[in-house]
Amino acid sequence: MQFAYLEAGPADGPLALCLHGFPDTALTWRHLLPVLAEAGYHAVAPWMRGYAPTEVPADGAYEQGALAADACALHEELGGDGRAVLIGHDWGAAAAYGAGAYQPDRWRAMVTMSMPPLGAMTEAFFSYDQLRRSFYVFLFQLPLAEMALALDGLSFIDRLWGDWSPGYEAASDIAGVKEALAAPENIEAALGYYRAMFDPARHVPQYADARAAAGSTAPQPTLYLHGDYDGCLSHDTMGDVLAHLATGSQRATVKGAGHFLHLEQPDTVGELVLDFLGR
Repeated sequence: MQFAYLEAGPADGPLALCLHGFPDTALTWRHLLPVLAEAGYHAVAPWMRGYAPTEVPADGAYEQGALAADACALHEELGGDGRAVLIGHDWGAAAAYGAGAYQPDRWRAMVTMSMPPLGAMTEAFFSYDQLRRSFYVFLFQLPLAEMALALDGLSFIDRLWGDWSPGYEAASDIAGVKEALAAPENIEAALGYYRAMFDPARHVPQYADARAAAGSTAPQPTLYLHGDYDGCLSHDTMGDVLAHLATGSQRATVKGAGHFLHLEQPDTVGELVLDFLGR
């Protein structure tokens, strides 16, 4: 696969691989990349598989194992070493958990945002309030999902951003998402992440080892961040996040931020990230 990416900082610095979620793009890291670069990191943010201008994968795989394998392959191609760190938001957090467990020697530490580890996520997901927030997950399983997402110029994406980060002016971010998902094959790819959650027939044997590893706790110390106004996944419905992270991990709630906390409170998030990584 060919990946498109943004980068900042010295090429010989420790790799900081920043992975975005749905519905989002590498542009979501535009505030954090220069902060990491200033601290000496080689900060790289790819468009995830299926999000243009990155290629739609020929294997049609969007399971967590594939995302974890992508992160490790990017580490290899970008010249990463044992100093590298993973930073992931939403689906990018799922990719980070998987990559950290799959090839742990590649990664020193992780920062994840807005999607807790699976154990804590499971406890939150089945409450009535969270099931109502997560309607889109079930909609995306249906054959009509492509039409629903594409309708009226992808206005579905506008509404999700408005619900998930209320009060944030997201027009430029949404424009980037709509560009990344402009083609039908890119919409199908974005939905594929959700469909692979519930359909083992969509799992690809190539990623079996990464898939199995993703079911365990990654050994790296991890900083978990969540906005206290997150309209996608409420911060107060999750289980004990730290119980599902490695020793030395930390959790912080970002006040006044919704789902896209790194865009809404970039200075606060930047400070938290650098403090945890030891600058």
